[in-house]
Amino acid sequence: MYSVKEISVSLLLLFTIFLSGCTTKKDVVQRASVSKEEVLQVLQSTNAYFMQKWPDTGKPIFTTRWRPSNIWTRAVYYEGLMALYAIDPDERYYDYAVDWGMKHQWGLRNGTATRNADDQACGQIYLDLYEIDPQPERIAAIKKNIDYVMQSEQVDDWTWIDAIQMAMPVFAKMGVMFKDKSYFDYMYAMYAYTKEKEGGGLYNTQDKLWWRDKDFVPPYKEPNGEDCYWSRGNGWVVAALVRVLSLLPEDEAHRNVYMQDYKDLMAAVLKAQRADGFWNVSLHDASNFGGRETSGTALFVYGMAWGIQQGFLDAEIYRPAVDKAWRAMAREAVHPSGFLGYVQGTGKEPKDGQPVSFSSVPDFEDYGLGCFLLAGAEMYKLIARGK
Repeated sequence: MYSVKEISVSLLLLFTIFLSGCTTKKDVVQRASVSKEEVLQVLQSTNAYFMQKWPDTGKPIFTTRWRPSNIWTRAVYYEGLMALYAIDPDERYYDYAVDWGMKHQWGLRNGTATRNADDQACGQIYLDLYEIDPQPERIAAIKKNIDYVMQSEQVDDWTWIDAIQMAMPVFAKMGVMFKDKSYFDYMYAMYAYTKEKEGGGLYNTQDKLWWRDKDFVPPYKEPNGEDCYWSRGNGWVVAALVRVLSLLPEDEAHRNVYMQDYKDLMAAVLKAQRADGFWNVSLHDASNFGGRETSGTALFVYGMAWGIQQGFLDAEIYRPAVDKAWRAMAREAVHPSGFLGYVQGTGKEPKDGQPVSFSSVPDFEDYGLGCFLLAGAEMYKLIARGK
């Protein structure tokens, strides 16, 4: 038999342990976080590597052939650079972006009659730079192009989910800038077509994830029998939704649809995170070219960090995943030189752009860095705001 005193001491000890467990969860999250100074340092390092490698912003890019440097890959880099500029207002960043626009005469790769979202991606940067210094030539071509698309009343351009990120924020930005909701309405019509009609609908309402294009809609399966959800492809949708929701007025007619899709996608992605913090190139099949991949991981960090800041995502649920992913990228993917490893090259599925390793060089180095800069800028703000 135990005495009353012994029982009381035991109960007190158990209660103390219980309270400790309840009160340390947030503390553990906070202790796991890096400092904003550390985040900024790694962003500056990786960006310096790229700017030094590409001093001429107008130089064409050569892989299997020559391409102008105002294509989507470089546009994504400049999205990241503008995010870095917002937290670290170094005039060199702004000048580098302006020089890029000027070298291309603020134009689109295939002119103002293009319907290709990959051509329109540069418009996101042109619009950002116009807001800083409203010189009409900066947005003349992108406005003419988007107005041309809208006049056609054709809404089936985005036949692959990457296109949502490349073009959708342009419509949102123009709707805000010109106070014209027709841009919002047309943007939604295009988004809804891709989501619900293209290839039977590229969004899986059950898994809350997106097939990259109609080639991957069932009956297509991964080697393990699961649906093929490409990491970076779903990351592009995350980035598009974040950028659009950051711009849209609270009373915009379809904002709630975008918000629900964003939250559902973040929850689905969270379940697929690897134990080491990265995500695989195939979200539901780690056996199909599995391993660390930086670009998709960075886009998911971007989306989660932003959502925590805005109060759309529960910090207790998502912050550990964000911290784990950011630490993994910063410690395991960044070379001393600033080169970014584990970036899958261009493509549309897990087998493309392989092999992916610490030292592998993707066919384009720019978009992976852009994704990383977007993620890091949101990490910086998250830490700075004490979220």
